[in-house]
Amino acid sequence: MKLLEIYKYLDNLSPFQLQESWDNSGLLIGDFDEEISQIALSIDVDEKLIDSLENNTLLITHHPIIFGGLKQLEFSKYPANLIQKMIQKNISNIAMHTNFDQTHLNEYVATEVLGYKITKKDGFVAYLEVDEDFDSFASKVARAFNLEIARSVKCSQRVKKVALTTGSGCSLMRSLDADCFLTGDVKYHDAMEAKSINLSLIDIGHYESEHFFAQILQKDLKNLGLKVIIASSENPFTYIHP
Repeated sequence: MKLLEIYKYLDNLSPFQLQESWDNSGLLIGDFDEEISQIALSIDVDEKLIDSLENNTLLITHHPIIFGGLKQLEFSKYPANLIQKMIQKNISNIAMHTNFDQTHLNEYVATEVLGYKITKKDGFVAYLEVDEDFDSFASKVARAFNLEIARSVKCSQRVKKVALTTGSGCSLMRSLDADCFLTGDVKYHDAMEAKSINLSLIDIGHYESEHFFAQILQKDLKNLGLKVIIASSENPFTYIHP
């Protein structure tokens, strides 16, 4: 199957035009005329993943390996070192990032991972009605994402309306209509700001909340009749207990 046919299928599934202006989803490496017989799915690209793939594979990732403007390709540095390996093995790459967040990822995490119904969707935010004790809810969330701890900002004893944004969503805090926010990449000053506006926060991790990308997309791609494998990159963080 031509790469262009697969691209059109993906565009119909999750339109690339939905991506944010700062994003870089779409075909990043490859040729639309390329014949594809195998697809690999991963949240990111790393060296171990590339080494494991067969030549002529189409790698569909959540995060774009080419994100900011590339001014040089020095093959000893990231991400040029990975791009060089991909080109040598004729590995094409399509990224589905903020478009997929809006059409699939947030909804899947809310309903399939956390087990709540979505009461409202607003762009990158899914709203859930919870009405539970905060500590119990935080523990449930930590288990759902296989987190070591429930790293949180607790502003009330009870959680009623929850907003969810997978990945990194703290820039959305002041626009939310909720009393608790689930998102990743929560920094110290994000926590301070949340406390100042009385918004509880639970850090669900960036990798932990988005690594479901591959298993979501695999189900849809089975309709293409191609071999589709999940070959996810590893979480770059290692957690060491003292």
